[in-house]
Amino acid sequence: MQDKIRNFCIIAHIDHGKSTLADRFLEITETVDKRNLKTQFLDSMELEREKGITIKLKAVRMAYKGYQLNLIDTPGHVDFSYEVSRSLAACEGAILVVDVSQGIQAQTVSNIYKALEADLTIIPVINKIDLKGSDINKVTKDITNMFGFSIDEIIKVSAKTGEGIDRLLDTLIEKIPAPKGNPDTNMRALIFDSYYDEYMGVIAAVKVVDGRISSDREIRFLATNKTTKCDEIGYFSPKRKKSQRLSTGEVGYIATGLKDIHAVKVGDTVGYETQNPKPLPGYKNIKPFVFVSIFPVENDKYNQLRNALDKLSLSDASLTYEPETGTALGFGFRCGFLGLLHADIIQERLEREYSLNLVSTTPTVEYQIIKTDGEVVNIRTASEFLDPTKIRQVKEPWIKLTLVSPTEYTGNIISLCEERRGIQKNMEYPSENTVLFEYELPLSELVYNFFDDLKSVSSGFASLDYNFLDFRPVEAVKLDILVHGEIIEPLSYIVLKNKAEENGRKLLKKLKEVIPRQQFKVALQAAIGGKIVAREDIPATRKDVLAGIYGGHRERKDKLLERQKKGKARLKKFGKVDIPQEAFRQILKK
Repeated sequence: MQDKIRNFCIIAHIDHGKSTLADRFLEITETVDKRNLKTQFLDSMELEREKGITIKLKAVRMAYKGYQLNLIDTPGHVDFSYEVSRSLAACEGAILVVDVSQGIQAQTVSNIYKALEADLTIIPVINKIDLKGSDINKVTKDITNMFGFSIDEIIKVSAKTGEGIDRLLDTLIEKIPAPKGNPDTNMRALIFDSYYDEYMGVIAAVKVVDGRISSDREIRFLATNKTTKCDEIGYFSPKRKKSQRLSTGEVGYIATGLKDIHAVKVGDTVGYETQNPKPLPGYKNIKPFVFVSIFPVENDKYNQLRNALDKLSLSDASLTYEPETGTALGFGFRCGFLGLLHADIIQERLEREYSLNLVSTTPTVEYQIIKTDGEVVNIRTASEFLDPTKIRQVKEPWIKLTLVSPTEYTGNIISLCEERRGIQKNMEYPSENTVLFEYELPLSELVYNFFDDLKSVSSGFASLDYNFLDFRPVEAVKLDILVHGEIIEPLSYIVLKNKAEENGRKLLKKLKEVIPRQQFKVALQAAIGGKIVAREDIPATRKDVLAGIYGGHRERKDKLLERQKKGKARLKKFGKVDIPQEAFRQILKK
């Protein structure tokens, strides 16, 4: 019965106890036998368990007091915020979890605004009340002041011990509304996740918005106009369980049998082929912020890398990729990510799950170039940078950055943001010990170790969240690296004009360490256009041509030395420096 269904998700800052709370739900509702229940049960991916973070959203159906509870567990890290937005679209309510020891953090603020935009009923929860010395009253006061909840609305629980979980389950049944939707109209379901199964093809996780899905019916995906027959339908409990149908408001899966992973898109609407349904509001198209080139170490693994990226992109709509060829590193892909952790996780998954050995380039952002004729082009690599004579203006992406920190690190954080060209827009104190900043910052400054620097200046206590704002003018140039007079394209990159010389010197020093010495002196240069801004020299290897001569006239020795000198001059003029791939890898990793 539709009025007995409750669809909800858990949203919180990273490490505030979402996955542990999901464990208690599974235990109390007896969805998973207590003997089989392990910590962070829904985090099934090896990387999730190893890093202690949720990377992929998970859906699970639970039965409790005659109600069907559909939980969608969401990631907490800012790089996976797109997973959160997909979860919200399939729910009517959200549990907002705040860690009593850490209080309100950057993504607590971000996620609650996302939930309010999605018009969800929010149940505020303070977690980890079993921790000794925690100030529950202070965190309660902070939540009421910041978000306007009444003290009575806030439920205090310990996901670890199970204290307060029964009350929370009762409250969500009472407060979260049953799903809307017409069971007697044309079937429409929203795809909020998908993945590839070797035996059953593409499996789509769906929420049935109207009508009902039955197996063995012909269905159509509206965005791709692809039709197929339902091989199997069912729900997650938390493993797949087959059922005969899914009714209005229910969350489950459709095994499509499709081998073409591009046929099913997250955010698409699925309906019956014969009913010609109207599409549901999907998700906004996610735009990647950070770009990294990934190459297989063995060039013959290129096709294997492409297939692996195909399969990962099926369940990760924020991952983009396009083929790229580098003279130094061979064939690979230029990949777009939401952030650096996202890039690291994808690369680790490619290496572990698909047994690939990879090398990746330095992360870059997308720049916008306005040409002298008014045409606007977007570039993601230095090789795409136009000739300066054709450029009227260069623009770079800016973000709105939200930072939450203990008050004692206020000065350090302000200094860090100012060094990184940040513009302070707001600064407030949600509580006497916590400060919340809003900054506008160039995305390129965030990409280059901002997160590590923030953790350093705040002793690991500060947290951040960000959203894309717009493109703004910047004095940026392409810095070329020349080895023995020849431009090495893979090492070129886009840099601020006033930092070009400093950055060029640093890169040349690293390059000097990894390029083998030659029979002749090799010049390493950094240049903007035709102007050299930095230089380092690799001295020639010296062969002792006099080693086999004992005694004899001085003229004979001078003759040999002169011949060597002429040979080196000729080599310098016509010689070519071959940079080994290993040198490129070392430089790009740095």
